[in-house]
Amino acid sequence: MKRRTFLQKFGSILAVLGATEAEWLTLGNRYYQALAQTRPRKLALLVGINQYPHSPALTGCLTDVELQRELLIHRFSFQPSDILCLTEEKATRESIETAFSEHLVKQAQPDDLVVFHFSGYGSYVKSAREQEQNALVLIADKNKIQESHNVNYLLEEYVHLMLRSLPTNHVTAILDTSFYTPSVYIPSALRIRSHRVPVEAIVANELEFQKQLQDKISSSQSALVLKATSHPRDLAQELQLSGFSAGLFTYALTQSLWEATPATTIQFCMSQAAGSVQRFGSNQQWPTLLIEGKNQQTPIRLSENFLPNSILGAEGVVTGIEEDGKTFQLWLGGFPAQVLEYLGNNSRLTIETQSGLTAQLTVRSRAGLTAKAQLVNVESGVIPQVGQLVRETVRLLPRSVSLVIALDPKLERIERVDSTSAFATFSRVTSVVAGEQPADYVFGRLPETKIKDLAATSSSLVSLSRYSLFSLGGEQIPNTVGEAGEAVKVSALRLGLKLQALLAAKLWRLTNNQGSSRLGVRATLEVMGTLSPRALMQQQTVRTQTTDTSGKKSYSPETGEIPSVATGNRIQFRLENLSDRPVYFMLLGLNSGRIPMALFSWYRNIEIADSEPRLQNVVIAPGETLTVPQTTPGMDWVVQGPAFLSESQLIFSTSPFTQTLIAMEAVKHTKAEQQRIQSLLNPLEVTQAVLQDLHNASSVTETNGSTADSYELDVNHWASFSFVYQVV
Repeated sequence: MKRRTFLQKFGSILAVLGATEAEWLTLGNRYYQALAQTRPRKLALLVGINQYPHSPALTGCLTDVELQRELLIHRFSFQPSDILCLTEEKATRESIETAFSEHLVKQAQPDDLVVFHFSGYGSYVKSAREQEQNALVLIADKNKIQESHNVNYLLEEYVHLMLRSLPTNHVTAILDTSFYTPSVYIPSALRIRSHRVPVEAIVANELEFQKQLQDKISSSQSALVLKATSHPRDLAQELQLSGFSAGLFTYALTQSLWEATPATTIQFCMSQAAGSVQRFGSNQQWPTLLIEGKNQQTPIRLSENFLPNSILGAEGVVTGIEEDGKTFQLWLGGFPAQVLEYLGNNSRLTIETQSGLTAQLTVRSRAGLTAKAQLVNVESGVIPQVGQLVRETVRLLPRSVSLVIALDPKLERIERVDSTSAFATFSRVTSVVAGEQPADYVFGRLPETKIKDLAATSSSLVSLSRYSLFSLGGEQIPNTVGEAGEAVKVSALRLGLKLQALLAAKLWRLTNNQGSSRLGVRATLEVMGTLSPRALMQQQTVRTQTTDTSGKKSYSPETGEIPSVATGNRIQFRLENLSDRPVYFMLLGLNSGRIPMALFSWYRNIEIADSEPRLQNVVIAPGETLTVPQTTPGMDWVVQGPAFLSESQLIFSTSPFTQTLIAMEAVKHTKAEQQRIQSLLNPLEVTQAVLQDLHNASSVTETNGSTADSYELDVNHWASFSFVYQVV
């Protein structure tokens, strides 16, 4: 379609829709208003590009489109015919403009829901006004001859104008791309979604087009823009898991939306997604929320822009039934990515029908985001149907999970051989080449700029070559850099204690189940003030929320970013037992120095003279609230540097942490006569004991084919939250 023709159709359609909207509002037809509120049309345009003609291929953009499509259809009741996907060579500028006009503008009515998604490369490019702007990199139309230096990109500014030109305020855009390309190599295992274009490249003929779009926008029109990055130098990155790759932001966001309730705010979902991104080690990627045409501080409930088809979330959906009628195909994009990676066979999922009957499915095999399952309780008479949501009941996790270290491809062959040999000496630590297999961390050299900083007073850079451990996104892990001039094998071997701590953290993250737990608990992170504590962020088990509790404020930053805490501040957790039974509690974590920490609840038996302090279980009675740590003045939990992420894992159980306390007392930790947050000297042994205690608490009936190689955790007996915040 010619640009001029597109503009004319764009303007005329908007004018017609505007008049229609005003007419209906004047009539005040109650039937129409009720219909518009309960059955709005839901339209989506999803764009994903992996294969670019003159750039290295991406690997997760088509998965992103699939993730969004499955989410919109099965969680938010979009009709498949109302979702238009443009992928690979179909994603030209002309095709997107035409699709926007014909599929969105022409069909959208006031109060309809519209979603636009883009996954692919982004870049800085000059516009016709000689200004450098953000642009989405598209595929050139083969049928058109490109003018010299002109590129077939879409300015981000233009995308925002298109969104606000729609005749509805329920518009959401997801942009999983970035625009800055680093000039210095960073050891990383995540592919970056930004691409440098030639300096002379220009996006032509934009000025007139944007002016005409601006003329169509009224002050009342608005749109949500959910971006993978918030700052100009942030990097949108792709995550590699077993069987598939995906945009780190897209997976985190869609997974959060799978488990959200209608009362959940978009800001809270973005905060959850940001925390997931940071846990995967992408500290150079900070998702952000823009509210075009609205106050940025306005909380926006999920029901305003998505309208979930169920009050309760889900971990997946039935997508097919095989010929035997007993095997069912599942889509499991609602599981946290780290949990999905290790979800074991014989894990159980439940289907709940409108009549209240349930059916249980047992996972028999999994490949990427899909799985095959079979009925467990056939006698119930409930036969799963395509489109029914499935919810987690029993999680099986292998007892043999290892920490995987990716070796930076920039290392010389002999360096990789020596590193592999060193890591092989550690129990439950394996090494792979970065980019070839999923990994947890990257081992490589410090970037040249950092070496220069360290060598400011030296004339020799070679002698100061240093090796370090990095996050998947290329952020140096505190306290892992080797000595100047140290051999690569020695640098790897000195990481032994740090690797055990990081493996422990990987294991406790596998307990995350805020979305699936049926144990009613709530936790709030508070910063202590001079008068009263200030709530910083809050989490609650989603499937125990009532109408009253789900409507309460979720404490998370209004912008959707993870919160920050300044060094020197005092913090605490406020814990609420919303269930009808006692709940036991355990806190583990990594401080900003990546040192393992834990809550030690010491007590002294005053009935025994000269007795030493011992550890006791922290228990919360039904309906009660408890703050931890409970300390005396001067012994508070004080946030300390360095400036990095800090992580706390809050784990609740219906049974005491018996094995955990034994493991904690097996090492001589500093004792006190009160609750203390202190360093954990044997994090791996304690974490394994926590998993065993959760396994014992679940008392799972023997599942068909289960073995002693797995922990079996029942969602009715445990809840686990991950709190991530930035220390500044």
